[in-house]
Amino acid sequence: MKGKNIFRLVFLVLIILFIALYLTQLTGYYEFQESKKSSLTKDAIERFEKDVKEGREIVAKNYLVEEKNYQNKASSLGMKVSGLIEKGFNRAMNALFREVDKAIQK
Repeated sequence: MKGKNIFRLVFLVLIILFIALYLTQLTGYYEFQESKKSSLTKDAIERFEKDVKEGREIVAKNYLVEEKNYQNKASSLGMKVSGLIEKGFNRAMNALFREVDKAIQK
């Protein structure tokens, strides 16, 4: 019975992770974040074209929108807590899979 419960738990966790990853892919979240990094605003395109016509030196960072830096003590603490949660989750999953392995071996 213990092996079946462990298997069900692992299967449920994998299904939940799959659904979460599938939804992020389906909504285009990752592609949107990447496109924000590489796309120019309409204003920047117009400035670029004007500078090309006038023969000015082209420097890419003059046309890219600078992102705000939101780093502060709270976000640093959040990253540290996230790292601790990640380590704990990895340990728990490794222990869980060791138990699954032991249950299968019996």
